[in-house]
Amino acid sequence: MRIASQTERKIIGLMSGTSLDGLDIALCVCRGTGTNTQLQLVHFQTINYDNTFKSELKNICFKRDVDLQKVCLLHAWIGLKHADMILSALKHWNVSPSEVDLIASHGQTVFHAPRRLHGLKNYPNSTLQLGDGDHIAAKTGIITLCDFRQKHVAVGGQGAPLAVYGDYILFANSEENRVLLNIGGISNLTYLPASKDAHKVFSTDIGPGNTLMDHYVQQHYPGLYFDKDAMLAQTGDINQLLLAELLGHSFFKEPFPKTTGPELFNLTYLIHAQERSGTMHLKPEEVLATLAAFSAQAIILALKICLKHAAHLHIYLSGGGVHHPLLMQQIQCAFPLIQFRTTAELGISPDAKEAVLFAILANECMAKTPIDFGPQWGIPSICMGKVCLP
Repeated sequence: MRIASQTERKIIGLMSGTSLDGLDIALCVCRGTGTNTQLQLVHFQTINYDNTFKSELKNICFKRDVDLQKVCLLHAWIGLKHADMILSALKHWNVSPSEVDLIASHGQTVFHAPRRLHGLKNYPNSTLQLGDGDHIAAKTGIITLCDFRQKHVAVGGQGAPLAVYGDYILFANSEENRVLLNIGGISNLTYLPASKDAHKVFSTDIGPGNTLMDHYVQQHYPGLYFDKDAMLAQTGDINQLLLAELLGHSFFKEPFPKTTGPELFNLTYLIHAQERSGTMHLKPEEVLATLAAFSAQAIILALKICLKHAAHLHIYLSGGGVHHPLLMQQIQCAFPLIQFRTTAELGISPDAKEAVLFAILANECMAKTPIDFGPQWGIPSICMGKVCLP
């Protein structure tokens, strides 16, 4: 109650995405709430997961059949590991845990099961993130908010994307029609009209971002976890037969909003597409070039839909995909009259944005006054986050 009554809160936002590469830690100062929020990103650090951590996650993430005991154990283990990483970052920044009001933990998504993906009519949308908030709170001594996606699902949403809430609060602007495009493991976007009318805002997952490319590199290039600067993909040619097959899934024809994840867009999806298109013979660099084109074309399709809502768009990018030159080149070439910028132009590092947005969600949870996004499906007007006391 004391923290909720404060006009200023110091909040750590955490994000660990579908790329399974590390934990983003953003220390933010939030002043005010809602559209009056002012945010200062004080410190940011990504702590990379070591090979053991990555291996443990890869053994259970996005798979339907896993060892249930291992899932149970990792829920606590990931929470403790994330707590260690937070304490390490605070020590590096010379900040005492007692100076921090809240931790906002996204957790590690291990399975995302919207109804459109699982197809079981008697079951609802669901999603599962590991990294127990009580373990984080107990080990750091800091009140921790977690399980943000669960409330979204409980009131009729699909659990993703959640970026729209923070995007609207931080980036809606009366002078520009904006698209906040995040290219992480999965790509998503938020459309923010210049009217700042929350009822006209929409957000959606787009399709694969880096996840398929990263997983393919890990499988075919031992010792590498991603294609740095697209050095491998740039040596290959795009195979149009495979690209057409990859883009042939009904997901790309479905209306906004929609959600997806590596449960669909994974290496099995790629193999089946290669089998159907007769492209199993392709060299790895050709497959990587085609996967980059796949992600780019999915994003291009989504941006064309946004252009139907506003002829003039200002597009701001975030996520690891902004560092993939081949991917970015293809997207920008499709829209020569649009200037693509990163969220750094708006005062937030493109690498830190997702972690910052969860700090915003925690700040809104303390405020207890959700923004009214109207009756549109996909953006429930809610506050999110379960409170774990140390």
